[in-house]
Amino acid sequence: MALQYDVVVIGAGHAGCEAARACARLGLKTAMITMNIDLIAQMSCNPAIGGIAKGHLVREIDALGGVMGEVADAVGIQFRLLNTSRGPAVWSPRAQCDKKQYRIRMREVLEREPNLRILQAEVAELVIDPAAVPGGRRRIRGVLLRDGRQVSCGAVVITTGTFLNGLAHVGESKYNCGRNGEAPSNLLGNQLRQLDLNWTRLKTGTPPRLDGRSLDWSRFEPQPGDAVPTPFSFMTGKIDREQIKCYIAFTSEETHRVLRENIGRSPLYSGDIEGIGPRYCPSIEDKVVKFPDKTRHQIFLEPEGLDTYEVYVNGMSTSMPVDVQTAMIASVPGLEDAEMIRPGYAIEYDAIDPRELDHSLEVKKVEGLFLAGQINGTSGYEEAGCQGLIAGLSAACKVGGAAPFSIPRSEGYAGILVDDLITKGADEPYRMFTSRAEHRLHLRIDNADERLTPLGRRLGLVAADRWARYERKQEQKARLEHWLAGTRLNPSDFPGVGMSVDDRPLLSVWLRRPEARLSMIQSHMEGAVGGAPERGLVETVETAIKYGGYLSQQDRQISRLKESERRALPETLSYSGIPGLSREVSEKLARVRPATLGQAARIPGITPAAIAILDIYLSKGD
Repeated sequence: MALQYDVVVIGAGHAGCEAARACARLGLKTAMITMNIDLIAQMSCNPAIGGIAKGHLVREIDALGGVMGEVADAVGIQFRLLNTSRGPAVWSPRAQCDKKQYRIRMREVLEREPNLRILQAEVAELVIDPAAVPGGRRRIRGVLLRDGRQVSCGAVVITTGTFLNGLAHVGESKYNCGRNGEAPSNLLGNQLRQLDLNWTRLKTGTPPRLDGRSLDWSRFEPQPGDAVPTPFSFMTGKIDREQIKCYIAFTSEETHRVLRENIGRSPLYSGDIEGIGPRYCPSIEDKVVKFPDKTRHQIFLEPEGLDTYEVYVNGMSTSMPVDVQTAMIASVPGLEDAEMIRPGYAIEYDAIDPRELDHSLEVKKVEGLFLAGQINGTSGYEEAGCQGLIAGLSAACKVGGAAPFSIPRSEGYAGILVDDLITKGADEPYRMFTSRAEHRLHLRIDNADERLTPLGRRLGLVAADRWARYERKQEQKARLEHWLAGTRLNPSDFPGVGMSVDDRPLLSVWLRRPEARLSMIQSHMEGAVGGAPERGLVETVETAIKYGGYLSQQDRQISRLKESERRALPETLSYSGIPGLSREVSEKLARVRPATLGQAARIPGITPAAIAILDIYLSKGD
């Protein structure tokens, strides 16, 4: 007898955890299937969450009701707010986490969900109804496990990371695995290759891990965390536990000599690796080859937890043979006697061309099948986590008969990520950057809740306590804005702001000055809003006043973008039959099948003239 669930999530990485928890929280009977139940949310690369633009994604996951931010806050051992020397649009939180505790805490969170069951098994096959549904699509019916169990369901979310036909490389040695030491998922990988989907091979890698007891810490530059940590979650009050230090080291000319002399033994240069690696996180041998003029490269020594001596060597990803890695490490000042716990390795794996998906991350050719994470050509825990949340919510909508779920490009980095993937594809592992956002002043970490929490509430993922905190912040915001607009700055009442007795502007006018900060009138502000301000309130109000003109301009741009997104393109539109479109343009449009005129305009190679022709063609149809 087959097991029956509403949704099945394959994989238990960051994407799988977000997808499974979302479906379960929405009341759906959900199964998360993993090949090793003890490695749920395993941080197979650096045990860190956030970073430039990635911190924005974590805040957005949290604002929607996801879990990554809360877990990172609970187990973070060093917090830093990055880019503070620049404007608030690019401020990004980052936390070094305790690797083991992150995994433990995430499993605790998942096991508290009454509608979620975690099964340890390998998925051998997707069960797909051979009879096409209207529109010519096939439909998912469930999965078959390698141990013989059958699982029926209404939707499947695949979040397999690097496991699909995974192949690891350490120098001349190579072996099949999902992560180093874990079994790959070859049966499912081979079936996906037969589903008439375009796929590719991608590569990622990790650095060696060292025993911290064997390092000469006195020779490195310490990198402490922030004195006042910035949490990821809007639900976290404050983080007051002691933080660790990370350290900065540098490669030497000897390091580069060792790598150059052995470059022929690197599978990256010998031709053994077919997959395309991440441009923005190259291996150390790639850095030495591509930047021959640099005499040294910066690396970061980052502890993996509070109860382990294991140290992650950030910036030294490699697939060199073990003997070369040993010599390379010993050539770094301070690491002469370092003991390697485990070597670095590269892993290549199957990924699906994300242009096979729509904005809900559903496979266009198979109804009820959703993909999230590295299978879609992305890199990073944060990129995976936001996709998992979107795919999980989309699967829940599919099972419940609701309209497909998606995040507009103008309302979140998560929406930008998905739109980039399904419109442009992924020729290399995709990484989020703030530069990918057209309206990044609007998409800040402080206002992620304003943009996305109401959406999460409508879907049912935002619980009552989070919603109450959000409403309190909105009430405080209204009070603070009213007070600033109606109160004049009297120097005797506001000492320390550097104003003369004759200069008494409204506080909202004074705040536009570059040197003015709400923190300078903290006690008065708390009186105006009725207590301590909720997270993000001060930054949201201050930014809205200081950058009011720029934000108004972006609002107008967003309105124009939304107008183009309302111009729907029929799914069955024959582009080859539209007069004026070149064959190249027609083929690109037919390949991507954009949902709207706005998405069509973002396809590489689609000219403004082609968009104008499409606009006229659609208008004739109206």
